[in-house]
Amino acid sequence: MNPHATNAASATPSADPATGAAVKAADRAHVFHSWSAQELIDPLAVAGAEGAYFWDYDGNRYLDFTSGLVFTNIGYQHPTVVAAIQEQAGRLATFAPAFAVDVRSEAARLIAERTPGDLDKIFFTNGGAEAVENAVRMARLHTGRPKILSAYRSYHGGTSTAINLTGDPRRWASDSGTAGVVHFHAPFLYRSPFYATTEAEECARALAHLEATIGFEGPATIAAIILETIPGTAGIMTPPPGYLAGVREICDRHGIVFVLDEVMTGFGRTGKWFAAEHFDVVPDLLTFAKGVNSGYVPLGGVAISPEIADTFATRPYPGGLTYSGHPLACAAAVSTMRVMAEEKIVEHAAHLGATVLGPGLRELAGRHPSVGEVRGTGAFWALDLVRDPETREPLVPYNASGGANAAMTAFATACKKSGLWPFVNMNRTHVVPACNITEAEAKEGLARLDAALEVADGYVVE
Repeated sequence: MNPHATNAASATPSADPATGAAVKAADRAHVFHSWSAQELIDPLAVAGAEGAYFWDYDGNRYLDFTSGLVFTNIGYQHPTVVAAIQEQAGRLATFAPAFAVDVRSEAARLIAERTPGDLDKIFFTNGGAEAVENAVRMARLHTGRPKILSAYRSYHGGTSTAINLTGDPRRWASDSGTAGVVHFHAPFLYRSPFYATTEAEECARALAHLEATIGFEGPATIAAIILETIPGTAGIMTPPPGYLAGVREICDRHGIVFVLDEVMTGFGRTGKWFAAEHFDVVPDLLTFAKGVNSGYVPLGGVAISPEIADTFATRPYPGGLTYSGHPLACAAAVSTMRVMAEEKIVEHAAHLGATVLGPGLRELAGRHPSVGEVRGTGAFWALDLVRDPETREPLVPYNASGGANAAMTAFATACKKSGLWPFVNMNRTHVVPACNITEAEAKEGLARLDAALEVADGYVVE
């Protein structure tokens, strides 16, 4: 593990509220924030970060249980990766994507070495949404078909096609209804849309539902099925055994391209290099971003099967980006993958999930009536918070805002007051720290989470 990941305490500077106020004022005057009503937000001014911690200008230090937006898989400011970016900036800071550049080639080679199966061609993008956009374009051109199937309770990005593919409420405001997207229900036993009582039932009924959807839509009209290998923002719902293999078989039978979105789960997050390894499934296209270089410089991409790559062997692929395979981003990726291998960060994430996070979260669930279910693996966990443990009524309504979201707001506030920065979405809190967080730091975070759950318990019906 990274020995520098535990030195944040000594790195925390003294308070400087005047500078913090100036940073906040400039932000409020000029920065337009995503997914926000601009006059209703109060962004924290961040002074610095290292390892699993960050701090503000008032001297408050937070243990980050969000990894930024689930991307700092090796923690903040890893010195080896920072040095690699600095070295690359001094040698070749940028270059156009049509050329062969050493660090770009090496990043592609290392990614291909880690992706499942024979996904050996890498198309670089600037992030996950663009990766999804291009994967869908490749699938449509490869098959000559227009439709894409994606799941409710999913998130695939904020760009035009990706937001239509998304299955959560962030889609609603931008849903054109004409993007060639059809949504279906993926398995989720705790809140089963199929009235299943076992994983085997949930798997069989979810596959039957997907098969029926394909039948009604017309198999010859469907270019691709895209799934998050383990849905992330929507709730970390690990699919039951056999489900992804079943989707693979359906795709093969109907000539449909199978796309796995590993933007959040890739590069160690689940205790494997890619979550697909847990299910022994190889997709036709795999999208990635975030953990590929711990978010240090924007980078994403698509890993492509030989069959789809051959489609564009003599036929130009009609897509590209000015910054595709940017040298600084690729240098960060090369260094990150080497650090992860040398420091055994993927193995550490698996160990952490099996021995600290999983058992610790299940122990909390046994003591807190507000915890309905614990789900996850590696450094990728969610607590499903409920108002009524018997009926499984969520602690707050679906897509709640304002006063309707009071319980989750109170819970998040309690976390922050204790020095824990939580990942909160709807009625869930996700536990997604850096994959190289130490056992001691993880236990510290669980203790703070334990105290905050007392607040959530106060909203449970008696």
